[in-house]
Amino acid sequence: MDIRLQEKLDALPTEPGVYLMKDKRGQIIYVGKAVNLRSRVRSYFNRSGDTRVFVSLLDTMLGDLETVLVHNEKEALLLENELIKKHKPRFNVLLKDDKQFISLRLDRTQPFPRLEVVRKYEKDGARYFGPYSSAGAIRETLRLINRFFQLRTCTDHVLANRKRPCLLHQIGRCPAPCVYPVPPEDYRKSVDEVAMFLEGKAGELIEGLRLRMKRAAVELKFEEAARVRDQLLAIERSLERQKVATSDFKDQDVFAFHREGDRILFYVLHVRQGRLNGGQAFPFGSQEFPDDELLASFVNLYYDQGGFVPEEVLLPLEPGDGTEGLEALLTERKGERARVFVPKRGEKHELVNMALKNAEQAFVERKRTKDETDTVLSRLQSKLGLRNFPRRMECFDISHFQSSSIVASQVAVTDGETDKSRYRKYKIKSVEKQDDFASMYEVITRRLKRGVEDGDLPDLLVIDGGKGQLASAHAAMKDLGVEGVDVVGLAKSRDQDVFDRDAESAKSPERVFVLGRKDPIILPQNSAEMFMLTRMRDEAHRFAITFQGKSMRKSAMRSALEDIPGVGEGRRKMLLRHFGSLKRVGDASIEELAEVVGPAMAERVHAGLHGDPEEDSEDPVREASLDDASEPAHEKADGGSPPGTA
Repeated sequence: MDIRLQEKLDALPTEPGVYLMKDKRGQIIYVGKAVNLRSRVRSYFNRSGDTRVFVSLLDTMLGDLETVLVHNEKEALLLENELIKKHKPRFNVLLKDDKQFISLRLDRTQPFPRLEVVRKYEKDGARYFGPYSSAGAIRETLRLINRFFQLRTCTDHVLANRKRPCLLHQIGRCPAPCVYPVPPEDYRKSVDEVAMFLEGKAGELIEGLRLRMKRAAVELKFEEAARVRDQLLAIERSLERQKVATSDFKDQDVFAFHREGDRILFYVLHVRQGRLNGGQAFPFGSQEFPDDELLASFVNLYYDQGGFVPEEVLLPLEPGDGTEGLEALLTERKGERARVFVPKRGEKHELVNMALKNAEQAFVERKRTKDETDTVLSRLQSKLGLRNFPRRMECFDISHFQSSSIVASQVAVTDGETDKSRYRKYKIKSVEKQDDFASMYEVITRRLKRGVEDGDLPDLLVIDGGKGQLASAHAAMKDLGVEGVDVVGLAKSRDQDVFDRDAESAKSPERVFVLGRKDPIILPQNSAEMFMLTRMRDEAHRFAITFQGKSMRKSAMRSALEDIPGVGEGRRKMLLRHFGSLKRVGDASIEELAEVVGPAMAERVHAGLHGDPEEDSEDPVREASLDDASEPAHEKADGGSPPGTA
């Protein structure tokens, strides 16, 4: 070991803090926290009886070590989290974003509350239900709720400005509080029932519905009694499908993991009010550090993503520094007491075992998928004559509208799966009119120039186009001196001339152009290799078209702002300076606009940008209700799926 590094190890303090391990190039490869920095860090180099793989790697990889002292373990957890998100070290578990958390929000402080689909919890006084395992699961829950509980689905803006009932009222799915004087106490009953349904409080909810059904029958309100009966049957069937996990009816998150070598998969089992509410798997590779450190780091990052903090968190093993610091941090995030347990027996231990089995099963399924993907990539390398194994691929597409507004997209695939963290959008700067070859040259030049500077180059570039686009990309590579990257062109199928008028038009196969070969390579059109390439090309096309559409809408909004009477250059600058962007101007309410340009002008600006207030924007809750209403009656008889199930 380097003498300077040994001196740092000898001088490590015994206080709590965070340590940063760097490689020979000075890049941070691991961030960890410890209650006792000296004990934790020096344990990596204590080879006596230590069989962990990463210990042998440190001598060859470790170039430097830094420490940051803090007052206690909770501060160490917070700092560790921030440094991991900032530096994205190679050997830390990394959660990309908070998009995996799909939940329902119910703000009961509003006079007529509605359910909203959200991806992040806020401390705003509203109730949150979830997380749900998938968009499909939450959609099924919404279909059942909208069918039988009939809460409004329109936005607050539409609620305040609608002049006539919408389609959902006409088909009996909404009482239309936007137009009609709906008694707040009646609407509040539906809100309370929705909350009980989402919480899984079967007994209380069903008993209340039975009493209402009997009361309606006694009062000879047979239509209402029949509606409540149908509602009762559907809810009973839905709640029957939810497995009761514990007898204490608490909210719990159960963590487990399965590991083979440097590959690890964490699994989180969600229990809400004692009932299983689904689970989520999080796979990671290149994880060399000990299980207890990775588990503690993952739990810390998981709840920092905006996830709901339950009453209890169950772990399969004790973190290296104990549970006290983690418990204090979760309590602070929740705003009330949160407990962390490592159960050894009883119901909680059975839940941990269930999560362990799910983690192992998810790991096996992903391992099988990875082996199949490696086989496909190997065949692709062989058939196209690639020098590199195409583990990291990037595809580029050029898009324009009527020879202007030229943009380009870069989509990435790693190990056969889309890698959205490496997606990029480009506005073409050097070309004013349509020129796909020059546009492709510019995009590839910009991408590779940045890649050379950052040491981040893919194994394979896939160019959407034929020989011309491929030649442009190759020219950019030659000009930059990039030689270690493969590049191919993927040309779409095209209509072929057919001389027989009675025959159907024929299409040429998809063709792959490679450098140094005159004729294209024709892969089997239904092969996995061709599917992987065309899926990536189609995704690049979609991404480019979406970006172009957003750019054009932004230009249209700018034009719309300029076309509003009374909004001159001065007011436009005031709005942009206050809100920061055109999108935020468009998203602002009338009250927010009034703070800048006054009430009268605010209404004019809002109307100019939004048009008819009765036209609602896309909303998953509303869409679920409308989709459900269009289904045949026999498909609705089963009462839908339970909340939180896939």
